[in-house]
Amino acid sequence: MTHDLMPAAFIGHGNPMNTLEDNSYTRAWAAFGARAGRPRGILAISAHWYINATAVTATESPKTIHDFFGFPDELFSFDYPAPGDPALAAEVLSVVEPTWVGLDRDSWGLDHGTWSVLSHMYPAADIPVVQLSVNAAVSPDYHVALGAALAPLRRRGVLILASGNVVHHLGRLDWSATDAGFDWAQRFDDEAQRLLTSDPGDILSLYRHRDFAASVPTPDHFLPVLYLAGLAQAEAAVCETLTKGYAYGSLSMTSYTLG
Repeated sequence: MTHDLMPAAFIGHGNPMNTLEDNSYTRAWAAFGARAGRPRGILAISAHWYINATAVTATESPKTIHDFFGFPDELFSFDYPAPGDPALAAEVLSVVEPTWVGLDRDSWGLDHGTWSVLSHMYPAADIPVVQLSVNAAVSPDYHVALGAALAPLRRRGVLILASGNVVHHLGRLDWSATDAGFDWAQRFDDEAQRLLTSDPGDILSLYRHRDFAASVPTPDHFLPVLYLAGLAQAEAAVCETLTKGYAYGSLSMTSYTLG
């Protein structure tokens, strides 16, 4: 069966407390879900499943993973009981061949990079979700190419959601700068925005940006944006900005959509 082209997105998810809050970001995520319509499934690429392999969850009932500490009990008791979809997981393996992807049937589930966003996009938790890991053992161009390889899923009714933060430096948080970004964070985020909205094929030039080291001290939260850039390249398209903003100086909350 063919479908209209489902959208894709990169969401700057920031603080897990966004799960419970009503703010400009969570309202934008909810509006995006309403515009996107109901997909037959969701493929989520979260910064929080960062391992030395490429794998996809293949369980009927993925668990809600609370991969953080120091937050209120209400957040630890939050459940997002979306079903899994082993058939969709197998479909992921098929579309990216010959790239190897493992099937994960028991070690992972849905982490907060996925459910903190989907709880606003699709609060009923009734759409099947599978997660794709972010492989820590490969080069950046691998992630761009894998993103491009996933493009056929969008014509099969699958919404692709990448979740991370373009700027994510926890060691430089300023808790008093609630909605502000440091100058270096803004410069790097602005350049990422320019590339994604005009020339996503040049996304890897960000690795040469003068503020890359400060903005991306670890690659986990940055790499998901490469998947959206790869999808955009595959479609010969550019992304649109969904939200723009900062938190605590060193987090970018900027999000993008495709299609």
